[in-house]
Amino acid sequence: MERRPTPDRTNTSTNSSDRTTFPLAGNGPIHRIGLGTMRFADDPDRRRGPDAPIWASASDWDASVATLRRAAELGVTLFDTAAAYALGDGERLVARALRPYRDEVVIATKIGLTRPGPGEWRVLGRPDYLRQQIEQSRRALDDRPIDLLYLHAVDGQVPLADQLEVLANAVQHGDAKAIGLSQVSLTQLNEAASLLSAAAVQVAYNLADRANHSVLVRSGELGMAFVPFFPLAMGGPDAMAPAVAEVAAESGATAGQVALAWLLHQGRHVVPIPGTTSADRVAENLGAAELLLTPAQLARLQAPTPRGDSGATGQ
Repeated sequence: MERRPTPDRTNTSTNSSDRTTFPLAGNGPIHRIGLGTMRFADDPDRRRGPDAPIWASASDWDASVATLRRAAELGVTLFDTAAAYALGDGERLVARALRPYRDEVVIATKIGLTRPGPGEWRVLGRPDYLRQQIEQSRRALDDRPIDLLYLHAVDGQVPLADQLEVLANAVQHGDAKAIGLSQVSLTQLNEAASLLSAAAVQVAYNLADRANHSVLVRSGELGMAFVPFFPLAMGGPDAMAPAVAEVAAESGATAGQVALAWLLHQGRHVVPIPGTTSADRVAENLGAAELLLTPAQLARLQAPTPRGDSGATGQ
C-alpha cells in the first residue's frame, strides 16, 4: 500500500473570499492555477501546440508520476486530461499519479474526439460514442465518478442537445459530478446554457489571443469557471505583449507569472491550466496567484484591444 504524502496546501484555503480559489460546481473550492497534462503524452518529434501528435504514452511513467504528485503537494487541485491524449494513457497516468491525493483534487477529462492517427483529431459527438468514452474514461480514472466531464468539442453533425444529454445523464447516474464545455463559441455556450447547468467552459485565451473574450464574460455571468488553455501562448509569454517583460521586471516576477496573473485579473472565475512537465515550473506558475498587478500595469498589458470573438480554437 502506498504511503499517503502530506501535501503542502498553503495556497488552497477553502475560504470563498480567498482570491486564490474558485468554488467549482459539484466539487468545491479549487486553486485558480490548475495543470494541463497534455504534455505528459510524448510527442515523437517534440512538437508542441495544436499540431502536436499527443499520441504516444509517456516514455518515463515514474518521472511523470513524480512530477504530478509534486504538483499536488505544491497545491494544484485541478488536473486536466482527455480521453484523446495518448489513446487513454493520459487519463491512466493522471489516475495512477494522484491516487494518494484522490479525495483532495479534481480531475477533469474530455470526451468527443477520436484519434484515427498521430496527427489526426476528429470530432465525434454521436451519443453512442460519447457513452462509450464515458465508460472508458471512468475505467481509466480508477472507476470513480468523473469530477469534471467536458465535451471536448461540439460535433456540428449532431444536435448539441443530443450531445449534452449524454453528459447530463452521466451526472444523473453518478458517472460524473459536473459538466464542462470545451472549444465552444458564444452562440454554442448560450445554447448549452438554455439546456443545462455547466460548471466550466474551456477555450483558448491568453494575452496574445483574446478572440474568446465574449465567452469569458458570459461564463462569468453564468457562474461558470472559465478555464483558458494555452494560457501562456505557444510563442512564450514574452511574445504576447511588449509590456510583459517590463511589468515582470517591475514586479520581481517572471514573464510567465505576469501572463498568468493578468488572466486571473480578468475575473474571479478565471482558472488557467498552464501545461508543463517540470515541477519547478509548476511552483513558478502557482506563484502567479499571489501576484497583484497595479491598475497601471493592467492597462499596459491590456493593449492591444482584444480581437472580436472568432469562436473556438485549439485542441
